[in-house]
Amino acid sequence: MKQIIDLATWNRKEHFEFFSKFEEPFFGTTIQFDCTKAYHKAKELGVSFFVYYLHKTIVAVNKIENFRYRIENENVYLFDKINASATILRDDKTFGFSEIEYDEKLSNFESNFIKESSRVQNTTGLFTREYNENIIHFSALPWVNFTSISHSRNFSIPDSCPKFSFGKMTDEKGVKKIPMAVYVHHGLIDGYHLGLFFEEFERLMNE
Repeated sequence: MKQIIDLATWNRKEHFEFFSKFEEPFFGTTIQFDCTKAYHKAKELGVSFFVYYLHKTIVAVNKIENFRYRIENENVYLFDKINASATILRDDKTFGFSEIEYDEKLSNFESNFIKESSRVQNTTGLFTREYNENIIHFSALPWVNFTSISHSRNFSIPDSCPKFSFGKMTDEKGVKKIPMAVYVHHGLIDGYHLGLFFEEFERLMNE
């Protein structure tokens, strides 16, 4: 479900109109997270660490209203729920796009992930289903300890979905860290909202 935003009365009207005219309206940053506690919690629960931090990411996204805004046909909509479109690696080292249904409960989300991951691994190509706008774009580069990252973008195609990337986890004297990059549409999200997301994600990772 989604509801249209009345741009005439929206307090972000000028921000939206200004940044939407940019060839590249996205901005972002990369930070290093201490994931020691989250890693051990995932192992304790018997859950893949990838699924664990993907779940914490999508829970935080759904808690921050601005991360649930999307642009469709020059209108802004607020979605009730945002799902995760993660890249799923196949045995032949190609990948396909998924859409994993959001659930605040980790065990339910894990079941959704396993089902969708299996479906994608038994397909070919990038686009393996019809995709909706109520998603985030999510990828992991567990081979690279990056300090920044860029994304392939087709500027002729309207896009307002936040993009999340995680890198290689490192361990220094028992302290585990992982790089996380977030790119968002500036017409919908400012630095303040990005800060709210990081704060909520960190809280969830340290539960």
